[in-house]
Amino acid sequence: MARIKVAYIGGGSTRAPGTMASFIHQGENFDGGEVVLIDLNQERLAIVKTLSEKMIKQRGLDIRISATTDRRAGLTDCDAVLTSYRPGGFEARYLDESIPLKHGVIGQETQGPGGFFMALRSIHVMQGIIEDMESVCPKARLFNYTNPINIVSQAVSTHTTIPIVSLCEGPIIFPRAVARSAYLDPDRLKSTMIGLNHGCWSVQHLYDGEDVMPLLAEGYQRKLTDPNASPHSIRILHLALTMGSIPADYFRYYYYRDENFAELSAKPLTRAQEIMKSMPDYWQHYREQAESKDPTLDPARSRGGIHELELAIDVMDAYYNDRQEVLPVNVPNKGAIADFPDDLVVEVPGFIDKQGITPLAQGHMPPQVVGLLQMLGEYQALTAEAAWSGCRVDGIRALASNPLVLSLTKAEAIYDDMAAAHRSYLPERLLQ
Repeated sequence: MARIKVAYIGGGSTRAPGTMASFIHQGENFDGGEVVLIDLNQERLAIVKTLSEKMIKQRGLDIRISATTDRRAGLTDCDAVLTSYRPGGFEARYLDESIPLKHGVIGQETQGPGGFFMALRSIHVMQGIIEDMESVCPKARLFNYTNPINIVSQAVSTHTTIPIVSLCEGPIIFPRAVARSAYLDPDRLKSTMIGLNHGCWSVQHLYDGEDVMPLLAEGYQRKLTDPNASPHSIRILHLALTMGSIPADYFRYYYYRDENFAELSAKPLTRAQEIMKSMPDYWQHYREQAESKDPTLDPARSRGGIHELELAIDVMDAYYNDRQEVLPVNVPNKGAIADFPDDLVVEVPGFIDKQGITPLAQGHMPPQVVGLLQMLGEYQALTAEAAWSGCRVDGIRALASNPLVLSLTKAEAIYDDMAAAHRSYLPERLLQ
């Protein structure tokens, strides 16, 4: 088994206890190794360290845990770097969600102007991480969960030689959610989703070996008469049936833009505010469990559940232990999807062994969905460039190209409002 040193940037976040539970759940695959927790908050790092050490002891594993606020020191001589951080915290996410609404545009964590400014902040931090890695762990691989993961990976893969893979459970979760919406057993659905992160469609969708679409149609008709059915579950089934493909949940913001804008505008709290209300309870739960002999995370009181970032652990295991597995990854296209440039980061099944990660050829996207995806791909590339080395004008060009904006007037107004709000987390060049 791989005896590796993993640096976890974001090791004091609300998701960190669940992430460490995921790692320890697969601990036999990394026995004899080390995890360095890196974050800005010393108190929360100590809680996650204590939780991890006690879970390791209960499992009888030999994995060393350390914690530090010194990023470069923590990265020294690492084999793998796991990144899952949020510059500005949930307060910044609240701004991402609320400011665009004032301009008549959807505010969301990864989509539209909210996702755009999350990308600017995340990539600014990532540039410092890359600089540290090049100095103290130049042979390490980067496993990224920081949103928006496709734009972060686009910037890193275009401008550095550090091998990066970005990861998201979306291609696994989205089809299962659609199956449940149609009153089907998700375990009997076999699907493959490709495209962009938070922008993928199914190119295979078999239920007990047969096309699932007729069953989705039956479920949709039943859903229309279900008094407990949510509007979103009806819409996502309608979209799947219209396009003949299971969509990523985030397509709600494009194909039902007006409905979602109205709903987001009417909500008393943004999603970030809801999470901030729950955070004291999360940390109270983590403190309580850190004091117990055998910590057990309650999914209802843990941010994201008890097995967070599990796909990253799966991919690490497949690479460092040469598993020769196929898992959903976000990597440069290299011809895997015929509709996109080779250097565009796409979400596809990847073959993972000790040689690395190889995107598997998928052919073309369904023609009825590829146009929007190509627009999103152009936006992704422009945003990565603006974030890495651009100025205010580059940022406005990128934001104006986003399908939720498509207005120079709105792009300029939103950009200046949000840049001012996030000034302390952005490089000066993006403000000029």
